[in-house]
Amino acid sequence: MPRVKRGPTARRRRKKILKAAKGFVGGRSRLYKNAKETVMRGLNYAYRDRRVRKRDFRKLWIVRINAAVRQHGLSYSRFFDGLRKAEIDLNRKMLAHLALEDPEAFAAVVEKVKTAISA
Repeated sequence: MPRVKRGPTARRRRKKILKAAKGFVGGRSRLYKNAKETVMRGLNYAYRDRRVRKRDFRKLWIVRINAAVRQHGLSYSRFFDGLRKAEIDLNRKMLAHLALEDPEAFAAVVEKVKTAISA
């Protein structure tokens, strides 16, 4: 079996890791073994937190909607029950945006929900 010289390939692989470790403190950005461990851990956190970010935003939207709805004398759960009865198909992201940016439009939605609940 012929001998394989891996100089350029190994250097490229190491440079890729060290480039990803740029900005880390101390040996984590300069020593290959430390940099590799730190980069792998960082990539794992990034993968996990892309999913966590979605959960966090949903929580934020729920808090904003709840706060806005309570100003109109409803609870969050009664509001969503009314949305379904009124057949209004707005997701939480849009409702939270309306509550924050356009209170008049949100108030109109709440009024429709209240009529649907009372009917």
